[in-house]
Amino acid sequence: MIAEETPVTIAFNGVSHAVMMATPADLDDFVVGFSLTEGLIQRADALTSVVTVRYDLGIEMQADTSVEVASDSKRRRLSGRTGCGICGKEDVIDVLRDLPKVSSSIQFTAAAIARAMTELGTRQPLNAETGAVHAAAWADVDGRVQVVREDVGRHNALDKLIGALARGGIDAHAGFIAMTSRGSFELVQKAAVAGVALLATVSAPTGLAVRVANDVGLTLAGFAREERVTLYTHPSRVTP
Repeated sequence: MIAEETPVTIAFNGVSHAVMMATPADLDDFVVGFSLTEGLIQRADALTSVVTVRYDLGIEMQADTSVEVASDSKRRRLSGRTGCGICGKEDVIDVLRDLPKVSSSIQFTAAAIARAMTELGTRQPLNAETGAVHAAAWADVDGRVQVVREDVGRHNALDKLIGALARGGIDAHAGFIAMTSRGSFELVQKAAVAGVALLATVSAPTGLAVRVANDVGLTLAGFAREERVTLYTHPSRVTP
């Protein structure tokens, strides 16, 4: 089995906004999550309809909205590559944008993080077949995985997860996110927009990810494997 990556055009109200390389699955979730984490909409119900149109060379997701979203200042001029969550942005201000502060009194345990990572390892059917995709999971405070989404791009997987939570009416604040990737800063940005207090990744974070997480109040955990976890920011939220 081979994992697919397909050009996915996202258009709002008839105007093309971005072309992302993504796994052609859970694309309704992807559009909602992308729209939220890019700051194009504030609520999932701002998208009044999403229609999938398949072409020989790719897929177009045609979204109608109740608000104007595809302004020239936010349109991406280039395609988003599989491993790139910010491709197409023209200004550093758009990349390192202001983020909402994370405010949460929820306490997590190291055991909950370990449990989520273990469960995530068994909840990746596409990766089990191909060995080529990332996964993002949302777990409750006890580490029980509730929702998982997969994609060849880690940022796409997270957008799909955030979209699935929003569409399902699940309060993202009530749990945390676990991912099968390094902790890159665009993942921190998306997690902050989603309002989760903890992001745990199987590999290490980058320096910029640590600084952004520290600034916004997000607890960033890396090397979350088996019984090990390394806390880089706001460690007081996690108890042994």
